[in-house]
Amino acid sequence: MVSDIRKHVRAILESLGEDPDRDGLQKTPERVEKAYHFLTRGYALDAGKVIGDALFEETHDNMVVVRDIEFYSLCEHHMLPFFGKAHIAYIPGDRIVGLSKMARVVEVFARRLQVQERMTDQVADALNEALRPKGVGVVLEAAHFCMMMRGVEKQDSKTITSALRGSFRDDGRTREEFLRLVHNGSR
Repeated sequence: MVSDIRKHVRAILESLGEDPDRDGLQKTPERVEKAYHFLTRGYALDAGKVIGDALFEETHDNMVVVRDIEFYSLCEHHMLPFFGKAHIAYIPGDRIVGLSKMARVVEVFARRLQVQERMTDQVADALNEALRPKGVGVVLEAAHFCMMMRGVEKQDSKTITSALRGSFRDDGRTREEFLRLVHNGSR
């Protein structure tokens, strides 16, 4: 059975004036279908389940930062890639999380059709809900192919978004420490 995705990819190829039966394109609809299932696997994931039981009761009052978490996503407007780095910090309440889980939460939301602004909020809200910390800060820095390959064609542009919760939003010193650790440490 030929899936709807394969049928539509074949129709797109034909609309572009291509012959989907020529040697190099015969398996393209199948490859595109597999690629899109892989690239959007985040729809099948739940941030709470990804964190799972990697929460540990621990008294710790200092900021925990994981910087430079690579991510790849697809712009929902053009279905073109955007990619970059996530920087995440939190100040624990009464528990901490396994460090790799922060990267996994980024992956949950990156592997969907996305806009960077929403993704930033989703990561912050998921960590805030699961950890119940004193505060959470998330900064995403990304390059968007929809700006690089088409439209304005600006290859060196970066988009930076932030989401601040709790003490990261309410306490200027906490916010400043987070932004300094994220930006000065990577320059």
